[in-house]
Amino acid sequence: MLLAADVTNLGHFSTDKHGAVFALAGWSGSGKTTLVEQLVAHLVGLGYDIATVKHAHHHFDADTPGKDSFRHRQAGSRQVLVSSAQRSALFTEHADNDEPDLPDLLGQLAPADLVLVEGFKKYPIGKIEIFRPSVGKPRLYPQDDLVMAVASDAQLDDCPLPVFDLSDIAAIANFIIVQTKLKRAC
Repeated sequence: MLLAADVTNLGHFSTDKHGAVFALAGWSGSGKTTLVEQLVAHLVGLGYDIATVKHAHHHFDADTPGKDSFRHRQAGSRQVLVSSAQRSALFTEHADNDEPDLPDLLGQLAPADLVLVEGFKKYPIGKIEIFRPSVGKPRLYPQDDLVMAVASDAQLDDCPLPVFDLSDIAAIANFIIVQTKLKRAC
C-alpha cells in the first residue's frame, strides 16, 4: 500500500525506476480507457516512454483457452512468461493471495518516463477524474484530495478544480507533464 509519505506535495509520486506515476480515475463507463489510449498516443508522439497499469474490478483472462500458455496455467503453473520477437507477456496467478498493490505492480514494469495508472481510484496518488454526468455516479473529487483536475464531457461551473474538455488531449497531457514535472524525453 502506498503511504501518505510516498506521495509528494504535488499528489503524484515517482520511483527510482520511473520518472513519474499519475492516475486517471472514474466510474465504469466514464471513458477512462479511451482517454488513456489517446494520452498514450499523444505523449509517445512527444517522445516520452510511457507505460500503463490498468486495474480491473472483475475476473478477466487475457490468455486464450487452448493455447500453450493457457494450458501451462491450467496445469498449475503460477507464472507463465510468453515471449516472441515482438512482445512478452507475464501471466501470474494470485490464487488465494491478496491482489498486488500498485507499488508491487509498478515494480514489475520496465523503467518508463511516465506510468499512467487507469483506475486504482482509492489509492493515494495524484489523479485526474474522468466524470460524465450520464454515468449517473457521484463526483470523486469532493472526497479525494488527490484529484487534481477533472476531465468531463459537460461544463462543471461549480467545480473548484481545473476542468478539461474530455476531448482536449493536448491540454490534459500538458497538465500531467506540468504536475509531474516530467522531464522532456531525449
